[in-house]
Amino acid sequence: MKIAKTHIILFVQDQQISKDFYQTVLATEPTLHVEGMTEFNIGNKIVIGLMPKNGIAKIISPERVFSDKIISTCELYLYVENVTDEYNRILKLNINCISKLQHRDWGDTAFYFSDPDGHIIAIAQKIKPIDC
Repeated sequence: MKIAKTHIILFVQDQQISKDFYQTVLATEPTLHVEGMTEFNIGNKIVIGLMPKNGIAKIISPERVFSDKIISTCELYLYVENVTDEYNRILKLNINCISKLQHRDWGDTAFYFSDPDGHIIAIAQKIKPIDC
């Protein structure tokens, strides 16, 4: 299978609130914003989509989307060139971090926060190995 482009779709409670949040966090305008879908290109082949939960409920079933037993959440893990600058920018936006900027044992420096619907967002940078 050859993937031409990847779309990561987050199911959101309020499309406008989520659009405003991601527009601020990603510091970019959406490439699509119509009733039922907002999209942000975050690379040549990756798109973050925001779809209202009532929209996906029409496609798959309201019971699966709105059940108290189903947790509809995910994690976006985004690599940047300067994670410290992004961490400071997010803090200035008064977005509450759920895990501070720190070196992680898998080889990244990262911090975590969540969007208005509880989706976890990590902003990370690879730690450069030290040459001996």
